[in-house]
Amino acid sequence: MSQRDQDIYTSAPLRSLLAEETVALVPELQRCSGTHALMVSAARQDAPPVLPLLGNWTRLRINQGRYDGDLRARSDEPLPFVDDAFDLVLLRHALEVAPAPLALLEEASRVLAPGGVLALTGLHPFSAWLPWMMWRTRGHAPAMRSPLLLERWVRRIELDIERVERVGRLWPSSSAGLDATHAFGGGYLLIARKRRRMSAPIRLKPKAVPSPVNVGLAPGARRNVAH
Repeated sequence: MSQRDQDIYTSAPLRSLLAEETVALVPELQRCSGTHALMVSAARQDAPPVLPLLGNWTRLRINQGRYDGDLRARSDEPLPFVDDAFDLVLLRHALEVAPAPLALLEEASRVLAPGGVLALTGLHPFSAWLPWMMWRTRGHAPAMRSPLLLERWVRRIELDIERVERVGRLWPSSSAGLDATHAFGGGYLLIARKRRRMSAPIRLKPKAVPSPVNVGLAPGARRNVAH
């Protein structure tokens, strides 16, 4: 996807769709808490939602096979973060422009802390937005994947899906709607939670207690105690 084609995400209709996605996401994500969150987006200067219980955002943009933003790296390599680093990972249309979308999804799960939330947004392939996208990109539209396929991918990496929903206007529009959800909207959102690791219970080994030994006494006999 060329730089000019990827600039489709700065168009007025897609900026409005991003705003509608944020409206739909915020009520779910406001419950997320922790110290660090990660947003990977296809759009330039994309702003993450304001979440009072999350302290710091790391923002990346996929651009021409590379990440830029808060750091620079190749997008066909693992994310440059340690395991379980983030309490929330938000992928905003990132799977549409990633060179290896399943690998990016697996990496998002790797850097997500147990109990953390993964949120995905993207363009729905079965919507009225597809002809507009093909026209605007001269037949080189981003890879629009069905939420049904993404659900299978998400379950494969052992995340529990909490919500899947269509969002945005039925037709491409330059104005964002107050009601962000629509049964035939041009976008979708998917929210999943990473399973917490099961800790192995500690099995205590009983300690043998020695019984008193009455040496020299017959069974049933008692030792006299002098007073």
